Amino acid sequence: MKTKKVAFLSMCIALSMILSYFESLIPPLVAVPGVKVGLPNLVMVFMLYKIGPFETATVSIIRVILVGMLFGSPLSMIYSLAGAALSLLGMILLKKTGLFAPITVSVAGGILHNIGQIVTACIVMSTSQIAYYLPVLLITGTVAGVIIGYVAGLILKRLDKMKL
Repeated sequence: MKTKKVAFLSMCIALSMILSYFESLIPPLVAVPGVKVGLPNLVMVFMLYKIGPFETATVSIIRVILVGMLFGSPLSMIYSLAGAALSLLGMILLKKTGLFAPITVSVAGGILHNIGQIVTACIVMSTSQIAYYLPVLLITGTVAGVIIGYVAGLILKRLDKMKL
């Protein structure tokens, strides 16, 4: 891998970690555990459109592991990995079709992240009662996905104008 690409991917990891930390400082907007804006997903959507799926998945996995080790717990890392894996898979497939804008891809990512975490929680805790959170998480995942997708789209358009 070229030095320039390694440096760029390292910056993406650092930025997504900073956004994760910043997001952890934001007080909960609703009384449902796990509801977040998904700021690190901004980096993932950008990378998916500008760099490629393999690099995006690599950065996402490294970010989840590092953030889990620095600010979380092994259990939170398991939930995050499950959510990130399902989210990335869905976003990669939608993006690959060429039919969807960053907003749609981001919304799918937000929704799938929540589904991945809920399924994992049901398995880990051996109860389906946690699934009652899903409707609220789907709504908040959609709203967050629209916001993140919109901002990612703006960044992508600005960078296209700059010919980077």
